Parts: sequence; C-alpha cells; structure tokens
Amino acid sequence: MISIQCPRASAPLPLRLPLALAVAAMIAGPAIAQSSGASPVEAAQLSTVEVVGRTESGAYHSEEAAGAKTELPLRELPQSVRIVTRQAIDDLGATKLDDVLDYVGGVSRQNNFGGLWDNIAIRGLPGNESTGMATLLNGFSSNRGFNAPRDLAGVERIEFLKGTAAALYGSSEPGGTLNIVSKRPLWQAAHSVEGYAGSHGLKRGAFDSTGPIGENLAYRLNVAVEDRDSFRDHVSARREVIAPAFTWKLGRDTMLEYAGEVLRHRTPLDRGVVAVNNWLGAIPRSRFLGEPADGDITVDNQTHQFVLSHEWNTDWRSRVGLSYRETSINGFATEAAALQASGNLTRQRRFRDFDSSDTAVQAELQGKVRTGAIEHELLFGVESFRFRMDSLMLRANPSAARPYAINIYNPVYGQLQPTPLANIDTLERQRGTAFYVQDAVRLAPEWRLVAGVRVDTYRQSLLNRRTGITADQDPSATSPRIGLSWLPTSQWTFYANAGRSFRPNVGSDFAAASFAPETGRALELGTKWESADQRIGATAALFDIRKRNVLTADPVNTGYSVSAGEIRSRGLELDFAGQVTKNWRVNASLVLNDVEIAKDNSLEVGGRLLNVPRVNGSVLAVYEDAFASGQRYGIGGGITHMGKRLGQARTQAEADAGTPAFDLPAYTTAKLVAYWRVNPKLRLTLDVDNLFDTTYYTSSYSRVWVTPGSGRSVTVGLQARF
Repeated sequence: MISIQCPRASAPLPLRLPLALAVAAMIAGPAIAQSSGASPVEAAQLSTVEVVGRTESGAYHSEEAAGAKTELPLRELPQSVRIVTRQAIDDLGATKLDDVLDYVGGVSRQNNFGGLWDNIAIRGLPGNESTGMATLLNGFSSNRGFNAPRDLAGVERIEFLKGTAAALYGSSEPGGTLNIVSKRPLWQAAHSVEGYAGSHGLKRGAFDSTGPIGENLAYRLNVAVEDRDSFRDHVSARREVIAPAFTWKLGRDTMLEYAGEVLRHRTPLDRGVVAVNNWLGAIPRSRFLGEPADGDITVDNQTHQFVLSHEWNTDWRSRVGLSYRETSINGFATEAAALQASGNLTRQRRFRDFDSSDTAVQAELQGKVRTGAIEHELLFGVESFRFRMDSLMLRANPSAARPYAINIYNPVYGQLQPTPLANIDTLERQRGTAFYVQDAVRLAPEWRLVAGVRVDTYRQSLLNRRTGITADQDPSATSPRIGLSWLPTSQWTFYANAGRSFRPNVGSDFAAASFAPETGRALELGTKWESADQRIGATAALFDIRKRNVLTADPVNTGYSVSAGEIRSRGLELDFAGQVTKNWRVNASLVLNDVEIAKDNSLEVGGRLLNVPRVNGSVLAVYEDAFASGQRYGIGGGITHMGKRLGQARTQAEADAGTPAFDLPAYTTAKLVAYWRVNPKLRLTLDVDNLFDTTYYTSSYSRVWVTPGSGRSVTVGLQARF
C-alpha cells in the first residue's frame, strides 16, 4: 500500500491501491494503439496471443505506431519511426528508459538533473531544461512537471517518432517525440513473478497479472519494487511503481479503458564528477562530491488516463480521453559550484519543494471516405490542457568567508552545512487549446499522402512571489505537416516529408515581456525496406532541421535573455531490426549528425551543442535454439558507440581567444545477455552490462557537472509464469 504526501498538501493523495482499483473498475481506459478495422471489443478479444513477464522469440520489427494516429503500416508512413518493442526491452534486460537509449540511433543523453529525470535529444535537438524532451504516454503529454526516470515494468513498447510531430501533438521539438505505450489488459488469465539480484546491491521484484473479471471487464496490474546501491559512493536508489489498467466493454461497439501509474523514486541528487584542466580521470568515477547528510530527494508521480471509444460503423469511430497527472520533488542537495586550483570545490546547498498538476482532454473522430479510387483516412481532433506548477527553492551560495568546499582528491564529509535562504518562489500556470486534422490518403496502389495541421492557442503566466511581478504570454501557432510515400514494389518505399513545430519559451526579458516561442522547420528524405514475410525492416533517412527563436544572452542587459538564437541539425540515419533467420534477431543503427549553432549573441557561432555526438551507433544480436531435451536457450550481446561530444558550452569570446573546448571522450561499450528456459513456466536470465568495465561519461552540463557511466555490472534473474 502506498500513500504519497504532496509538498504543501493538507491531506494525502487518494492513491491507496484498493481505492484506486475500485475507481478504475468503474471508470476506465488509456489512449493506446488503434484497432485495425475490428470493433474496440473485438480488438480487445483478439489480443490474447500476448504473454506476461519477460518474453522470448518475439519481434524487434513492428508493423504500426500508435503515436502516428493512422492505420497506415510503418512501411507506408512517410516518416522515420523507430520502435523499441517489448522483446528488445527484455533482451536488453532494461528496467528503465535510460537502459535502451544507446540502442536507438540519433538519441543522446542531456542533463538529467542529477539522476532525477530522463532528458534526451533526438537528432541533436534537446528540449528546454525545465521540461526536457517532448514525451507522450499513450498519446497524452507526460513531460510537464518533474518526472522520475521512466520505469519499464508497465511498458509494452517505446515509439521514437523522428522529425516534427507538432501537427498532431503541438508544442514539441522538431527532432522527434517519444510515445510510451502501456501494457493492456488481456482476456485470458496470465501471471508472472520476477526476481533480480546483481552488482551494487541490486534487488528488484516485479509482478505482472492480467485476465478477465467476468464477461465484460478485464484487468492488468504491474508492480515493481527496486532497491540498489551504486558504483557511486554514498549514492543509492529506491523505487516503487504500481501500474493498474482496466478494459470495460460497455456494449458491442463501446469500450471504456483506464491506465494508471503511481511511482515513487528516492535517490540523492548526484551531479557527478569534475574535469580538471579539461581532463576527466583526475578523480575516480565513483567519487561523490555532494554531502551524504543531505539524504535522498523524493520524486512522486501519479498518472490516471481514461478513454471512452465507440465504433459507429465499419468506417467511423470516436474516442474521448482524459489524463490527470501530479508530480512533485522534495529534498536537500549539495551541488558543485566552482573548482579552485588547490583542488577545493566550492558548493551550493539547495532545498527544493516543487509540485505540479496537469489535466488534459482529447476528443477525436476518425474515419474513412472514398472519392472514386482514392481513399481518405480522416482524423479530426480537439485537445485542451491546464497545467499548474508551484516551485519553491532555497539556496545557500558559497562565499570567501564560508566556501562550503570539499577537496576533490581527499574528500571529507560531514562539515557544518549552511542554511539555504530564499531564492525562487514562483507559480506557473499554462493552458492551451488546439484543433487538428490529418488526412492519410491512398492516392493509388503505389502512392500514399499524409497531410495535417494543428492550430494551438496558448496562455502562460509566471508569478514571482518574491517580487509580485507576473509575466504573461499568449502565443498561438499553426503547425502543418505533409509527407508523400512511393511504394514501387511490395518491399520498398521512398518518402519525403516537411513540417513545422513550435515550443513556448519560459520566462521573460529585461522589460518583463514574454519571449517569442521557438519555431522549427524539418525536412526529411528517406527509404524503407521490409522483407516479404514482414519480419525484418530497415530505414535510411536524410534530415535537415532548423530551429529559431532559441534563447540567447541579451547583448545590452547583462543577465537577461532574448529569443534570437538559431540551431541547425543535418544528418543521416540508418536503422535495421528484425528476425534475420530462424535463430537470429538483430537490432542495429548508425547515425551521422552535424549540429551547430547558426546564430547566437554569446555562444560560438558554428560551434556544437552540448552532449550531441557526430557519430553514434549500436548492434544488438541474440541467438536462440533448443537443447535435445527441448529446453530453450538464448545468448547474445550488444555493442554501442557514442562519439565525442561537447561537455560545456563555449562562448564566441573563448573561441576567438583559442580557449580549448571541453569535450566528453568517445566511448564504446559491450554487453552480454543470456537466458535458459528450464521449463515452459520457469526461466533464468543473465545480463552483463559494460562487459569490459570501460570508463566513460554519458553526459555533462559543465566541467563541474559530469555524469560518469556505470562500471561492469552483473544481474541474474528468475522469472516464473503461472
């Protein structure tokens, strides 16, 4: 039983599991994958071929992406989409989103807030620091507020929608958008229990149960509990996640669904190691530079999604969805400020008490219209959201008289800690309404056209309680997209697309006026191939993206910003995934990406962006067979390569003076995976990450905030189905 207390709340949130399950049984449903012609009820009944628990002999190649909001198969869609299937997640032994990122081309890690959230860039373009990358959960926005690292216990697959998705989802990055798809209830009983133990004191248990509750109601419940230490001194993490789901058949053509998740994540805020004279390795990757006495920071998240779907006839269906989310973050942290020549690192001490609520409503009508030989798949939608974030931060800054420092070579913990004083006290409100339409057209047997547009109206206010000043903005945006596919054969596709995006900038300028929103333009040209048996798929894509109105330093008013920057990203992506033979399945990618600052008032023009490599790639291959006794086994491995990346932004003045850039070195890591199915209901697994114990660094914000990668770790697991 979990009861979470929100900061500043007068009563605990109503999250006790029995109550949550009772409410979910009455009003239920997430925006999950769309049915393909069958009624919602029939689609639910047909999904009984899935199994619970860690899978084997599944697919890496997927036929459709729910986030694309069309029945067009992926091969016909004029867009690059990379899907990490449940099989790939299980082969990697992945328990959180971060575990799969190195196996998706064009994805690079960004500042992860000391290990408290996920933040990535796709095609070299990161989100802003307060919200991170544009992320969806079952088609609803899930990145507003403060979100703990995504646990994969209740996740069916992860869809990386490359390029702009603003025509469907509004405010987003032109590089790409993630759509996380939850596990759905099944209409036959199935259950699994999993236990894991490994390096650094890892202990994890998971439970997955599904089945019908009577004739018209089915459930699914995923639970995971994890406790682990770390290769980092004085750093441990604990998390609990409960993800219930229900499907309720209200009639032959009407269905109500619910998907929920309650997650608590506790760990110290860990800013990592420091570079000395641009050199990483002066101190061990295990050295913690905060204060153990600060204890953990707690991130609490809860999500509830409801969807009512109805099929009016064989061509038309509708869905109405509601999403409600709450997030909070609370705790003390000691964070690096500046490194002195003596080896003393001055530090700040901060207390954070942030919480947010986010309510969104979607209504969609989707259907088919035929005009002669041309078939249109039309989508009409309206969306509205209300978001509120309350942020309180206290901060103690170092001073010459009281530096609150630690020696990086010989750290001594337990010194007298300064009391943080008032720093930030704000209340942010956002509300938005949007209308969107999409048409997926079968022009001819060999031609597909997808066109769409979304119109957003947006209102944002930021109250600074310390000054009493409120900054307001009311931007609006029109985001069109068009794509064309040519299918010359049953296996090959050539496509092109173009689209625009926007993202509101947070804050205000010197005159207390709001910033113009970021705008993006994305162009893509590519080809897709699919094997005749549809078990293997490959994509090659060229892209050119330009983003304008990026915040940059105000050249007149020091300490303020203006929206005048510009970034450009160009590159080539190659993706391959599938069952290449009866025994082998392979997942591979290679990306060449050239990202540069095209315009800025202070940063180096023509310079690179933080944490974005020019080259990254990966291969995961698994071989499966059976012993003479009939017991199945699998063994495989993966290799990932991440090229050199910029570790701290360099100003134009530093570049002109010849100041060396601080770079994170390139790295290559390997992993080993294996399983042995003792019998149809019992399986043993082995995962070895960073097989050769390579020292590497995953991301950086500055020379004093560098995140090291984990050393070699071994995990053994036991999975039982019943």
